[in-house]
Amino acid sequence: MSQHIEFKKLRAFGEIISDTFLFIKQNFKPLLRVFLYLCGFFILTGIVASAMHEMSMQNTPEVQNGPFSSRNFSNILNWNYFLVILVSIGSYAAITVSTLSFIALYIQKGKVAPSPEEVWAYFKYYYFRTFFSSLGVGLFVCIAFLFCIVPGLYVWPAMCLFYPIMILENASFDYSFGRAFKLLKDQWWNTAAAILVIYFITYACMMIPAIPGMLFTMVGTFIPAVKEWNSVLIIVGAIFQNLTYVFMIIPIIGIALCYFNLVELQESAGLMDRIHQFGEEKNENPPLEEY
Repeated sequence: MSQHIEFKKLRAFGEIISDTFLFIKQNFKPLLRVFLYLCGFFILTGIVASAMHEMSMQNTPEVQNGPFSSRNFSNILNWNYFLVILVSIGSYAAITVSTLSFIALYIQKGKVAPSPEEVWAYFKYYYFRTFFSSLGVGLFVCIAFLFCIVPGLYVWPAMCLFYPIMILENASFDYSFGRAFKLLKDQWWNTAAAILVIYFITYACMMIPAIPGMLFTMVGTFIPAVKEWNSVLIIVGAIFQNLTYVFMIIPIIGIALCYFNLVELQESAGLMDRIHQFGEEKNENPPLEEY
């Protein structure tokens, strides 16, 4: 049996990716329980919001006349659309906090998977901090991409590291923002490449169940012949698409491994912890002096 994953260590490019999936394999059931326990509400809300948005679209005259005949986007970009965006941000924040809290407790407990109740204590402390920080981080990245693609690409890996710093170090927004760029110093290429590959794998996994969901939604929205089944097809499509959020656990774990790798490169925190633990083990039961 493979040894439990040690987060606080140096890793090469390939090890970051392989250890991401090894950690998921070793802790699949506990991770899934935490996801269902803490993120299930957000997924259900996302299904309802997505279904409402698609149904509102099919009832607009522009959509009924054809997908390419719309003349007034206000009928499509309605409050349901912005509700879907808000719920998506909330879902991403929930998955981020629950997964990183799981990792923090896994390390604290000596490589033992925590229970959902234990993760909940972290979750309720960090969720709103992460949610509101996501709005600021998202706006910052969008502005960087709007000015030029290169600045957007440069800040993207740092903003990925922002969340592990905030949760694993219990840091403020300002500290997490600055530390993310400091950790990336001289390691931008390796870190960006690892994160990019992990996201490519994640989106490939997400497309497998998402494609049937998109087909159901398109059929229910744009094909009049199945009008009586429209609502059912749209709901089934929304379920498929929102269930793909479970795959977002993959990049969060991979980014956490990138974070620990960068910390180890600059500060050797894991090495110092192991040296300290070794010393404690040696002096756990010191011999009695004899006279």
